[in-house]
Amino acid sequence: MHSPYSVAFSAYDTMPEVLSLGRSGFQEKLFALSFTYRLTCKQKDQKDIMGCRRWCPLDGLLFLLISLFHFSSAARRLTELVQEQPPLFKYHNGPLLSAQISINLIWYGHFKPSQRSIISDFLSSLSSSTSQTHPSVATWWKTTDKYYHLSSNKSPSLSMGKQILDESYSLGKSLTGKQIVELAAKGEQRNAINVVLTASDVAIEGFCSSSCGTHGSSLSSKNSKYKFVYIWVGNSETQCPGQCAWPFHQPIYGPQSPPLVAPNNDVGLDGMVINLASLLAGTATNPFGNGYFQGPAEAPLEAASACPGIYGKGAYPGYAGDLLMDSTTGSSFNSHGANGRKYLLPALFDPSTSTCSTLV
Repeated sequence: MHSPYSVAFSAYDTMPEVLSLGRSGFQEKLFALSFTYRLTCKQKDQKDIMGCRRWCPLDGLLFLLISLFHFSSAARRLTELVQEQPPLFKYHNGPLLSAQISINLIWYGHFKPSQRSIISDFLSSLSSSTSQTHPSVATWWKTTDKYYHLSSNKSPSLSMGKQILDESYSLGKSLTGKQIVELAAKGEQRNAINVVLTASDVAIEGFCSSSCGTHGSSLSSKNSKYKFVYIWVGNSETQCPGQCAWPFHQPIYGPQSPPLVAPNNDVGLDGMVINLASLLAGTATNPFGNGYFQGPAEAPLEAASACPGIYGKGAYPGYAGDLLMDSTTGSSFNSHGANGRKYLLPALFDPSTSTCSTLV
């Protein structure tokens, strides 16, 4: 198994401040910055997992930032890096998803019906045909259309597909990456995205320690001539909400400001929506590892992973941005969805402006 890593710096304007600090001040600032940055890693198994991309937390980030922080010469090199414009997303000429795409859900473990409806309502909200109050989930998703327009591809039309319940934990409560692919393969494999959602009591290889979810592609077991795409997201509520459900839970590192109130009153599921949204954007724009991304192919930054920790205008490390607030519940959100739902969705990199685009 090969797992190279790279760091995504989303807030370029914070780096000069870091460079101006002394050694002890740098250490304090480092922890303040670190939790809003994500590592992007790539896991590849030649038999089962093709181009798997992970949402990764902090470990490698700390090592890399510390190794970069020397005195004047290193500071000058980083300052020069900060002054450069962030690289543009490049299209690597690979196939993108097109036509009618169904999103199939494989629920692994115990989820309440109310929890399942949070996810299914979010996915139903991606379609612009659904009447929604603005800013809407559908408007957020339309940012991905810009990638398709630049490559002269027709953007896909998403719809809810089938839902499979595996409440008996058929593979146990400790799963490997290969078993995630095995579960994903239970869904339709043509013109589909198969999403595996694991319950809070299921341990996944790398979950919390290196990822909050993954997306990738695998050779079809039904026809070896094509690959199907899949996503996995875990419920972090009891395992690592500080890593995978921020800003609805206090982070492990950085400023310990009070967490925001989750719009659907479920820290674990609202955190899953954030991660699922991020991975859906990555799947749509880079489904097979040769679509749109920044940086090296072995550690790409994708549409959402290039903008970590940003949910509204004015965001900075430790602050999600200026969000909307529900006057009744006090919950924070930035988008409206189907059936009166409210969601918090991540910023997406806008290829037409080379900036992180938010709804509010």
